[in-house]
Amino acid sequence: MSPTRSRQERLRELLKIFNTKDKVLITICADPDSLASAMAFKRLLWRKVKTVTITHFNEIKRFDNLTMVRLLKIPLVEPQRLRVSDFTKKVLVDGQPNHSESFAALSYNVVIDHHPISQQLQASFLDIRPHYGATATIMTEYLRTAKLRPSKSLATALLFAIRVDTGNFESGVTEEDIKAFRYLFPLTDMNLLRKIEMADMRTEDLKYFSRALQSKEIIGEKIFCHLGQVESPDNLVLVADFFMRLHEIAWVVVSGVYRKTLVVVIRNDGFRKDAGTWASSAFGRLGSAGGRRSKARAEIPLPDLQEHLEKEDPTNLGRFVIRQFKKGGGSR
Repeated sequence: MSPTRSRQERLRELLKIFNTKDKVLITICADPDSLASAMAFKRLLWRKVKTVTITHFNEIKRFDNLTMVRLLKIPLVEPQRLRVSDFTKKVLVDGQPNHSESFAALSYNVVIDHHPISQQLQASFLDIRPHYGATATIMTEYLRTAKLRPSKSLATALLFAIRVDTGNFESGVTEEDIKAFRYLFPLTDMNLLRKIEMADMRTEDLKYFSRALQSKEIIGEKIFCHLGQVESPDNLVLVADFFMRLHEIAWVVVSGVYRKTLVVVIRNDGFRKDAGTWASSAFGRLGSAGGRRSKARAEIPLPDLQEHLEKEDPTNLGRFVIRQFKKGGGSR
């Protein structure tokens, strides 16, 4: 999409794709930004299409996400309860087809995202803005352009998403994110927001912190740890964010195995570093990898690692991640 187009032109081009007979499927990998963006897209299509259904391809385990869905009454339908052929239009928000095998299996009419483009995309309507801190910011702009005032629950979701994806305005934030936040703030239910923010983890999640402390390896300003099998990639995120609080640490690399896939979560302080570029350089040839300056992620199917490992044990996987980190340039 041409960056010179006005917001009104973008909105008109987007809405032209849909008609009143359409049954629309919005797919997400559920997290605060994708949940809020899907809600906003559904609001944008209100009374313009026949139905809008939101489905998520990941298992929602993080408590802030579960609390967000429950308190904001976000209508989600599990993919196994759907027939894709029943839908006339498909939308992907806060993601791109190559980010997930489930996404890649579908053909999309609309893709809206804030992550960098990692491969050529095909869709009737593309709006990819890597310089934005959150897809929720993009969707807030669409709502404002359409003169649609978000409800308290939608405003709360969008504001929370922007705060989460910009690290509470500490990384990857732009003027557009700040403008969206200022617009949403007076419309937000602060009681709901506090309840969502306070829901973070379960007691049983403490075992991952125990594993992290036992397996951690500190090399200069970098800390690595491999958690072995995890219930959800979100367990890796919790540990990575925790380690980034350490004063002496500039890079955090936390890895684990989820459903026969090696998942690597990368964090840094954002100062003259680019986690997304490193992840792509280190793991892009082996699986999906990418992200932003201070946050990135890689996912590699274990069968694809057989030639790189003698055994698929925690020690070898952990050492493999460290080797790839150095190859990717993350040691600088």
